[in-house]
Parts: sequence; structure tokens; C-alpha cells
Amino acid sequence: MKKTLIYGLLLMLVVSCSNYTPKPYGYFRIELPKPEYVKFDSTYPPVNMEISEFSKVVPQKAKNNIEEYIDIVYPSLNGRIYCSYVEIKGNFHQLSEDSRTLVYKHTVRADAIVERPFENPEAKVYGILYEITGNAASPVQFVITDSVNHFMRGALYFNNIPNADSIAPVSAYIQNDLKHLVETIRWK
Repeated sequence: MKKTLIYGLLLMLVVSCSNYTPKPYGYFRIELPKPEYVKFDSTYPPVNMEISEFSKVVPQKAKNNIEEYIDIVYPSLNGRIYCSYVEIKGNFHQLSEDSRTLVYKHTVRADAIVERPFENPEAKVYGILYEITGNAASPVQFVITDSVNHFMRGALYFNNIPNADSIAPVSAYIQNDLKHLVETIRWK
């Protein structure tokens, strides 16, 4: 009986001392609400558009206290879309190139930058949605214009260290909201 007990304990010791396998990192499950949109009517920037019901618009002033901006904030998702508006005064090409330069500064950390053009000739709305993959600081940016009077750009940033794996569901959710915003924008 003692021999069987000793052999049993030795067998359990050998079996229990198997190689350790580390567990992969896990991320919290994020419950995203069903997308719903509300109309946003603004005098500055002079637009009508639909934004997510789960976001809020926060007006901002530039350091020179002349230029105004808006931020579309997602408090529950820890994200913010920084939107700037400029009236075109013969400087359309310069504004376009400045925006493109700001987007492509992310190539240092980005795996790829995909340009998705958008146009709605009836509403005179033309733009590009930039999808930035990888661990870049901004996963999506956009430019919207009528090429004559109005120029608006926006960039999504999160209030955490960029990690494409952990923010992927939230980034995709807000990116769909941005697509909806671009499709519904109308100039005043």
C-alpha cells in the first residue's frame, strides 16, 4: 500500500511538472452600441451633418483666438475626432497638400495608408477618407471640400498608447460613423 502511494505521488509529481505555456495577452471585451445618428447643424463650420448619438461636439478655439474648431468626442470610447475648417481663398492646392502631409507623417508607424475617395456632386461634397493601419497614432483621417469655398479635415485620436489590436473594434466603429458623417455632410 505504501509503495503504491509513493509511486502515485511520484507519478503525479512528474505529470504536474510539465512545460509551462504562457497565456497570450487578452483585451477587455468592448460592448459597442448600435449606431444611431442625430443631425448636427453648425454655423462654424458652416455645415449640416449627422453625427453619432453617442458622441458630443465640443467647440475649440485656436491659440490665436481667431480660428475655431470642433472636436467630436466619444467619452465612453476614449476617442476624439479633431475637426478643422478653413474657408478656401485661392489656396485650395496648399490646403490639400498640407492635409496630405499631415496624414503621411504617420508612415513611420503605419503598416499602410489606404485612400478612399468620396464624391457627391449633387451636394458639392468631395473628399478622401484615409484608413491608416498599424500602430499609428491616428487610425483614420478625412478631408472634405467643395473645391471652391469650404475645406474641412478631421483626424481620429484615442487617449491611450496606439495598439492596433486593442483598439481595432472601437476604431472600426468610429470609422463607420465617419463614413456616415462624410455621406451626410451638406455645406451652408
